[in-house]
Amino acid sequence: MELEENYLKRLKRYTTIDIEEIKGVKGEDRQATQREGEKILSHIKGRPFIVALTECGKAFDSVGFSGWLEKLTIQGKSDITFVIGGAAGLHEAVIKASDFNLSLSLMTFPHRLTRVILIEQIYRALTLIKGEPYHK
Repeated sequence: MELEENYLKRLKRYTTIDIEEIKGVKGEDRQATQREGEKILSHIKGRPFIVALTECGKAFDSVGFSGWLEKLTIQGKSDITFVIGGAAGLHEAVIKASDFNLSLSLMTFPHRLTRVILIEQIYRALTLIKGEPYHK
């Protein structure tokens, strides 16, 4: 996606971002989300600070998100893994394994759009932290 690549390119100036997309599991029932959750958790290496994106998570405005992200890095939590679920959302095991639950909106978005919104907000947060103008 062109917009995503644009923000990823801009972010290289501030941080390293690795995106790992896990092939989804067919179905939207409880068993499918459980299998998908197991796949997600098996791909998380080391002990990053895990942020699950879920509608029941904490919502921030952009300045609040920036302050939260800055506080994390000051606390030494610079290895952050954001987890976006599939069509049926995240399994409860992934949410429980997470260190923080984040909501981008009460609305539901496709995961590709969620990814673009998240990447843009990370970029915006880092420009705010650095006191730099936001380049639109």
